[in-house]
Amino acid sequence: MRTRAPWIMIRTLIITYIISALLLTALTFALYKFRLPESQISLAVSAVYILSCFLGGLISGRLMKTRRFFWGLLTGLLYFAFLFLVSFAQEGGIAGSLTHILTVLAMCSLSGMAGGMVS
Repeated sequence: MRTRAPWIMIRTLIITYIISALLLTALTFALYKFRLPESQISLAVSAVYILSCFLGGLISGRLMKTRRFFWGLLTGLLYFAFLFLVSFAQEGGIAGSLTHILTVLAMCSLSGMAGGMVS
């Protein structure tokens, strides 16, 4: 099980980012078609984070079969870590307030853990 765990997590994160890409593509289409205001877009991006991490936690929990909540939590944390690193590299520093960063961290980790618990 220990040698399988890293590969399962890598595949789960790839699937999670594919889900995010598809949902964000649908969101950009909705933005273009319906001319949504900024507040709704921000809310929709948060929903994409939550749904992606929940599904990632669900997948990792089902594949790992033991300590599912932990693997779901780890999926959410790794999702956030990669998102944060890409944002950090792109902006050349920390973008956004500490409150926003901690909110996104909480959303990703808790929804991933919830997905693991449901699996």
